[in-house]
Amino acid sequence: MNTGVEGEGNRGPGRARIIDLADPGYGEDANEVQGHNHNAAVSVIVVDAPPGSGPKLHMHPYEEVFVIQEGSVTFTAGDETIEATGGQVVVVPAGVAHKFANTGTGRLRQVDIHASERFVTEWLE
Repeated sequence: MNTGVEGEGNRGPGRARIIDLADPGYGEDANEVQGHNHNAAVSVIVVDAPPGSGPKLHMHPYEEVFVIQEGSVTFTAGDETIEATGGQVVVVPAGVAHKFANTGTGRLRQVDIHASERFVTEWLE
């Protein structure tokens, strides 16, 4: 039976596969998956962040999609401030400076989808 888990003969173009976040095997951080390591055209960050945390201002040469699963988050994207909560999706266009912070009292859980096989980030702060 083909379980789809990488390392079981399932790595390659045209094959569905599972990437285990507990052991991604190809990244520096257990919550990040860079697509080029898995024959995928997108990269993913799984965020599980305490209140008050978030990345500094930065931008990417590609669109980034944030799927908020739980918590409250404030995004700065260009000259906009966006408040979002679990069950919402925020899309930041390519080349727009952005950052976010967990503004809730509990953990922020979201999935950040980078429309690139590699993370390409220009840090602005």
